[in-house]
Formats: sequence, structure tokens, C-alpha cells
Amino acid sequence: MFISSMMGILFAGVALAAPPKAVSTPEDVKAITAVTEQFQAALKAKDVKALSSLLLHSNILWASPMSDQRVQQIRAETDPNFDGVPAGGYAGFAQFVKTATFPIEERFYNVKITQDADLAWVMFDYEFVGDGKVENYGVETWQMVKRGGQWKIFSVVWSTHFPEK
Repeated sequence: MFISSMMGILFAGVALAAPPKAVSTPEDVKAITAVTEQFQAALKAKDVKALSSLLLHSNILWASPMSDQRVQQIRAETDPNFDGVPAGGYAGFAQFVKTATFPIEERFYNVKITQDADLAWVMFDYEFVGDGKVENYGVETWQMVKRGGQWKIFSVVWSTHFPEK
């Protein structure tokens, strides 16, 4: 009991120290914001090459994990090992963009950028619009890394909700 109390006091003392500070610059935040704008423009133009140039590489994590309820349903019906992260990733998305026969765009709202040196997180609300209609919406997060002076996306994860019909 004494050791437990002493540990609490020690950790309480650590908590009183000044919190660490993220290292962020206005220039980097501006560059990261530019990537979000380039992403939207490339998607709208269906320019898969420009879209791909914003990524660290083409095999990044690119997924919208399914709900736990849907995962349990698929495990019960077909695949007991299904984890809820669909296959296809960025390559599947790029193919969709390249072959879409209707206008597509992604709208970003409430963009928040957190940067610490060569690492950044971008989080925003989104709407994915196909042929002028919201197809799905949710919250999207990117992890970004600075390589060779350029900010690159190295993971994209989002929630998915569908509008009521």
C-alpha cells in the first residue's frame, strides 16, 4: 500500500511538469493545407497520377473499417477471420477514380492539422459526392510525413455513413 501511494505521488509530480510542445511552423501547416487542396483538385479532375503523387507510396493504409456489427455478421456467415478492413486499399480507389463515368469530389469541413516536426495528422469531416449527390460522409484522418522537403500522406482512415434515402 505504501509503495502504491508513493508511486501515485511520484506520478503526480511528473504530471505537474510542463507538457511537451509540438514543433510546428506556419510554413509547414500551409504546405500540409496545400496537400489537402491538391488532393481535392486531383480527385475532382480524376487525375490519378496527381493523386498518387501526394502519397508516400501506393501501398499505404487506405481503409474505412466496417462496424463491429457488420464484422460479426461476415464472420458468422462466411469468414471467421475477417477483420473489417476491406481489401483493395488505394489501388482500388485509384481504379474507381480513373474509371468513374460521373463527376466525383470530396468536400472537407472543419479541417484540423496537428504537426510535430516531420509528422502531421490531418482530421476533417467529409462528404464524398458522386454525380452531385452525397454518397457517404464521416470523419477522415490522414497521417503525413515530410520526406525530401515534401509532405506526403502515409495513411488514410475514415468512418463511413450513408445518407437516408
